[in-house]
Amino acid sequence: MIDTNKYVELRHEIHKHPELKYEETKTAQLVARTLKDLGYEVCEGLGKTGVVGMLDTGRPGPCIAFRSDMDALPIHEQNCIPYKSTIDGKMHACGHDGHTAALLCAAEALLQRKDRYAGKIKLIFQPAEEGGAGAKAMIDDGVLQTPQVDMIFGFHNRPGFEQGYIFAKPGSAMGGDTSIEITITGKGGHAAMPHLAHDPIVVAAQFINHVQAAVARQLSPLRSGVITVSSIQAGSRKGINVIPNNCNLTISLRSDSLETRDMLVAATENALKSACLAGACDYGFNILLDIPALINDAKATDTAINAFRKHMPDRRVEKIDYMPTMGAEDFSFYLQEVPGCYFFIGNGMDSAYLHNPHYDFNDALIAVATDCYLSLADALLS
Repeated sequence: MIDTNKYVELRHEIHKHPELKYEETKTAQLVARTLKDLGYEVCEGLGKTGVVGMLDTGRPGPCIAFRSDMDALPIHEQNCIPYKSTIDGKMHACGHDGHTAALLCAAEALLQRKDRYAGKIKLIFQPAEEGGAGAKAMIDDGVLQTPQVDMIFGFHNRPGFEQGYIFAKPGSAMGGDTSIEITITGKGGHAAMPHLAHDPIVVAAQFINHVQAAVARQLSPLRSGVITVSSIQAGSRKGINVIPNNCNLTISLRSDSLETRDMLVAATENALKSACLAGACDYGFNILLDIPALINDAKATDTAINAFRKHMPDRRVEKIDYMPTMGAEDFSFYLQEVPGCYFFIGNGMDSAYLHNPHYDFNDALIAVATDCYLSLADALLS
């Protein structure tokens, strides 16, 4: 039996010292030190600040990987807890502190059961999930190679769901995230003489209205997509009587598949092009971030669900058939390379939601997640 209390304390320590994407140096050092103390072969610096622990059973078999994320968010914590963030403007508001502690707890448990396994287990501690495409950075540094990973698994806690409830969806399970920066360039002028100008604000307003038709009328109602204009900036309060030259917008585009993503990106640019043509303006269209939709492998998902039910017969485990969230997760990059499954564990019905200053990871999930990892190892390596 593993004493999960020490990993709860470790989680609290990570929570007190949050680090943003690609700045997770102290967290990575703690992870590497813990793995080395357990006896793991450790590789540091993958994807800049990522850590990998390798468990080689010494017997031939497949190589499976378990992944957690380590980065925090630029949010000021408003919880009143003993382990509250000590850094203003930074907190673990998505539970990556808990994901990391859970995988370290599993690392100890897997080591204790090493004699029953045949094959290898890679434990991946990833940086920069929050908008930094840390998964891609680790893949580019060879995290899925030497040895080649055959199947990969990971989890995320889900506020608003029963504590410890485990669920997964085959196929599209989380949205893709495409962030777009738009610049509309017109011809500035006097607010009293708009006929002598080409107003980029009017063009932006037309674009904002028209682009929503892409989801409402071009996307099949059986697919999922969202186009959100998340910011717009033009002119100045000091220049109320001035029509500005430029208007800048940002778009957050969410999609359930590569096909949906491609269609919505094209439709967004077409709506922009049409509005600019009508308003005699030019435009710039730049994709800043492109996280693909998370597509779980059907066979890997069945393997996970069956393993969880066998290992934890008294726990609620479910394979769902609906898209649980349009939120993005860069675990999708791994799934483009190897089959796998990203599953969810309920963080509690009363939990504040993710990216909220009152959110906190439920410590009880460390033991649940550890059991999930053990059940997968039993199913695939025994």
